Amino acid sequence: MDYYEILGVEKNATEDEIKKAFRQKARTLHPDVNKAPDAEEKFKELGKAYETLSDANKREVYDRYGEDGLKNAGFSSSGPFDYGFGDINNIFSQFFGDFDFGGGSRNNPDAPRRGSDLRVDIQLEFEEAVFGIEKEVKIKHLEPCEECAGSGLNKDAKDVTCKVCGGSGQVRQTMRTPLGAFTTVGTCSNCHGTGKNPSALCKKCKGLGLVEKEKTIKVKIPKGVDNGSKIRIAQEGDMGVNGGPIGDLYIVIHTKPSKYFERINTDIYSNLEISMPQAVLGDKVVIKTLDGEKEISVPKGIKNLDKLCLKGFGVPFLGNDSHRGNHYVTIQISTPNKLSQKEEELWTQLFNLSKNEQKEEGVLDKIKSSFAK
Repeated sequence: MDYYEILGVEKNATEDEIKKAFRQKARTLHPDVNKAPDAEEKFKELGKAYETLSDANKREVYDRYGEDGLKNAGFSSSGPFDYGFGDINNIFSQFFGDFDFGGGSRNNPDAPRRGSDLRVDIQLEFEEAVFGIEKEVKIKHLEPCEECAGSGLNKDAKDVTCKVCGGSGQVRQTMRTPLGAFTTVGTCSNCHGTGKNPSALCKKCKGLGLVEKEKTIKVKIPKGVDNGSKIRIAQEGDMGVNGGPIGDLYIVIHTKPSKYFERINTDIYSNLEISMPQAVLGDKVVIKTLDGEKEISVPKGIKNLDKLCLKGFGVPFLGNDSHRGNHYVTIQISTPNKLSQKEEELWTQLFNLSKNEQKEEGVLDKIKSSFAK
């Protein structure tokens, strides 16, 4: 599906234009107003489109790679885009408030709600990100309350329904406007939207049915992750409410820089300083690679900033670690600052030899030129 087409905006639309387009379409597509059989599905699509294009990071990924790119980046259909109808209404209510167009209740306190997704940031050494590692991560998430077995109610509670809202968790007031009568829906001040009698709520979890607990999980970091990579671990987020699905955990990778290497995608870059004689005559030298020390050949006559390529000595491809990038070695030819007397004599001889050769070549060029005439 094309999110821009769903919202009816151009690909270069501004944030305000996207918001305005959503506002206009949401009024006509909301199922409380639009009774068409596919209204609810179209309204969900509209919510997905707005949620994506109103977020700069998600929009950039979508523009470059489409919906598949969103999934690969960690924004999977079972993650941030796994909307229940109530979640779409939350976006809608940001613009219009909690209006009840059709007289029905949209915010049922007993409706299943998905648990929240969680995020944990971890820092890896450069080589750990390249070759993968298993890490232990401590997280805090919501789990069912043991005191009330997740019900949110005292075990001996009898009168559990809120008497003010009748268990709906909401109170309504009707307003008459030039556009017609609207019913505003507000959270019940007595039960704070739970629909339950406050005196019947579990004292440990305060009626939520969930309590925060800390746990340690093992996370397998695959080879080739990079700075900013996200790893999704299903159902390690917060527990859902009223039987709703469990949220997910997202591990965000931060990589320390290396003292020796620079990484660009799957390629590795390093520098090699050599002397002028090595550059002129060539040599065999030992360099540091991701796989340890390796001997390489410096060819005769190599120039400053030339690059040598070690194929397959770079970073493993993420998701296909049987393939690796390359290692590029940039040559840096050093010029000696101090010379011994013997070294200066040798360099002087070399300089004079080179100068004489240039003169001889000049004479030969003149002779050749005279013959040509």
